[in-house]
Amino acid sequence: MKAKLLAGFALAASALAVPPVIGQEDAQLVSFGPDTNPILTDVRDGNPRRFIYELEASAYLLFIPITARASFDVMLNGDTYNMTSRVRTTGVADIFVDYDMHLAASGYVRDNGLYTYNYISQNYDGKKDRRVEMTYHPDSFDMVATPAFGDLGFPPATTEQALAALDPITALINVSFQPRDPEEPCGGPITTFDGRQLTELSLEYVRETNIRTHAWRGRGIECHVTLNRVAGYNEGETGSNLSGIDGPMKIFFAEAIEGMMIPVRIEVDSEDIGRVTLQTRRLELQDIEVEEANAGPTNG
Repeated sequence: MKAKLLAGFALAASALAVPPVIGQEDAQLVSFGPDTNPILTDVRDGNPRRFIYELEASAYLLFIPITARASFDVMLNGDTYNMTSRVRTTGVADIFVDYDMHLAASGYVRDNGLYTYNYISQNYDGKKDRRVEMTYHPDSFDMVATPAFGDLGFPPATTEQALAALDPITALINVSFQPRDPEEPCGGPITTFDGRQLTELSLEYVRETNIRTHAWRGRGIECHVTLNRVAGYNEGETGSNLSGIDGPMKIFFAEAIEGMMIPVRIEVDSEDIGRVTLQTRRLELQDIEVEEANAGPTNG
């Protein structure tokens, strides 16, 4: 049960005060082109940005609410970025799942997206409390896990597969900046690598729809996700069948900030606890000074 609860929250993903709700009733759904992102181009031209992105997950086990929160603080400055993230359960959920993960990533800003250089995850689950650090080089990568993984999966990810992927938190943030072809408004595919598991997500456009979250409301698009566990999983776990999940994973994208198609709502139906819903609680893109950008994010 505990593993499936964690899977539901993690798959539905990945400051606690609620800001004023932003409205965008008639905005163009995808207003930037398929080759570059205007915000990233502006950052590289010498205008740093800070992106704050917060999600809250909610579900019910019988009549008991289960919640989890994920926060991301991203500094974009010139040709580099760095970010911190924290994913944790809150309140009653601690009775069932004790989960607190601190993550950090840094890398390179290009006109068409973000590219990982370094990734660190530290999990506090009361058991292994594993720390993973990964660094990318042009033709190789280093990965150190403490305590070490028992194995690297069947089959393990190859160097070529790892270098073609993004770390999990960079991938989630990068999808918001990803240039979109109007013929493929959902973007993708998204390939992630966390030091052991390599996963590919394919996105299929379903429809335009109205979206409401704590932080944003307006028109957006619904995309369905096929998750393929490519490498680094336990023997027999590779493939697209997702244990404990019933029906498609749904991501609702909206241009909640001009120039960014952001996952503002995510829904997964699980066999054990029903629907798990993630929605944005905070969305901000701030103009900042170079000194603040160099100081790095404060979240974590």
